[in-house]
Formats: sequence, C-alpha cells, structure tokens
Amino acid sequence: MPNDVRDLPASNDGLNRFLGGSPLAVAFRLILLSVLVGVVLAAVGFDPWNILHSIRMLFQRLWDLGFDAVNWLWRYFLLGAVIVIPVWLLSRLFGSPRGR
Repeated sequence: MPNDVRDLPASNDGLNRFLGGSPLAVAFRLILLSVLVGVVLAAVGFDPWNILHSIRMLFQRLWDLGFDAVNWLWRYFLLGAVIVIPVWLLSRLFGSPRGR
C-alpha cells in the first residue's frame, strides 16, 4: 500500500533516550549541578587545582578533630535531615502514583 504512513523514530531519539532528554537541556542540568557540587566542595575546603592535596587535608583535619568529628558529622546529619526527611515524605505522600 503506497499511501500508508509509518511512524519512524526521530533521528536523535536514541541520543535523547541515552542522555535522558535533549542534549541542550542535559548540558544545562549538568552545568548547574556541577556549580552546586562545586560550591559544596569549596565549603568543605576542596581546591580544584590540587584535589588530592585537598582530600588529604580534609582527612587530616578530621583525624585531628578526633571524636569531635563524630559530633560534627552528627550535627550536619541532623541539620540536613530536618529538611530532607519531610520533603521526601511529602513527595511520597503527594507524589504522582506509579504504575505497576
């Protein structure tokens, strides 16, 4: 039948599926996430030009703190959990239903 119309996949459908979206949108999300992670790592004390030295200094500071590091880690965990746990719970309660 010469007049039949077939649905052909888009030329970049495989690329979109592999990347998880359009290449421009994925690049924007990756740039934004990189900036956010960079801010967090800078707050911890990492230096992008000498990352190995920064990691070694982080562990050295944690070792020097001794058991106070456990207290420091626990306080940051509680601070983050105050925000993360309620948001996660609300997203589970009011999120879109998932098909099985």
